[in-house]
Amino acid sequence: MLPESSSFLKSMMLGSLFCALITMLGHIRIRYVNKTYHEHHLQAPNKESILKISEDERMELSKKFRVYCIILVKPQDVRLSAAVKETWTKHCDKAEFFSSETVQVFESINVGTNDMWLMMRKAYKHAFDKYQDQYSWFFLVRPTTFAIIENLKYFLFKKDPSQPFYLGCTVKSGDLEYVNVEGGIVLSIESVKRLNSLLSVPEKCPEQRGLIWKVSEDKQLAVCLKYGGVFAENVEDSEGKDVFNTKSVGLLIQEALTNQTNLVVEGCCSDMAVTFNGLTPNQMHVMMYGVYRLRAFGHLFSDALVFLPPNDSDND
Repeated sequence: MLPESSSFLKSMMLGSLFCALITMLGHIRIRYVNKTYHEHHLQAPNKESILKISEDERMELSKKFRVYCIILVKPQDVRLSAAVKETWTKHCDKAEFFSSETVQVFESINVGTNDMWLMMRKAYKHAFDKYQDQYSWFFLVRPTTFAIIENLKYFLFKKDPSQPFYLGCTVKSGDLEYVNVEGGIVLSIESVKRLNSLLSVPEKCPEQRGLIWKVSEDKQLAVCLKYGGVFAENVEDSEGKDVFNTKSVGLLIQEALTNQTNLVVEGCCSDMAVTFNGLTPNQMHVMMYGVYRLRAFGHLFSDALVFLPPNDSDND
């Protein structure tokens, strides 16, 4: 009887320990999921530091500051792509659409593949080969994304494009931190240069990684850039709020209402937001109206920086 009692007590103790371990691991997992962790942070300059730059210097820097926009599209994205072309991309110094096949309704570059990673590779190679001497920054998005290019330029204004910057909304996946393509990806010319040199090295930057499951294009980009010594950095405003958003304004407001009913605006989005994602064509036009065309009566606009539009641009 004694040995049986001893075995029973041991079983009870082991069971209790096992339950405690599972509970502890569960709490750890929950905390990890709910908490956003960014290893690398970059913050936008505050307005006071910009105002210290002389007006002549600001105008000269504005002329030299050029952003090339890359939009990756598929045939089912035609309506979205048309909306993107008609709205915010007018504010890029140059914007080009890269498609998996020829799109009749608007001009695009046919890269001949439906694979998003291969499309991304070919788009970056085309950009580097053709524009390496013309643009400082390369901004890549999907057609569901709306971007405020002036806010992007404001953030990048004092950054050196000859340094390996790789920016956006970062996500941690195991040991890899990468920029989520849904919020847009920003590369300096130095980063594009390093990436271009790695595209022909299959051991470091293969066309396809993983035999069992497909790895997303933004993760594959991060792996390639890591071999080039380029690491993902999360972009925040001077108050620490993310400026590259992977969700729409409407969804962010809903979440703010749920979490902080008395701080909807403060809890929703940064005043210096660069991107919002998950928009429909109609929402693109609404955003365009709100960002660029609506002027509140009596409000005095006094911008610290003026970014001149490209020649022959019909932007707003």
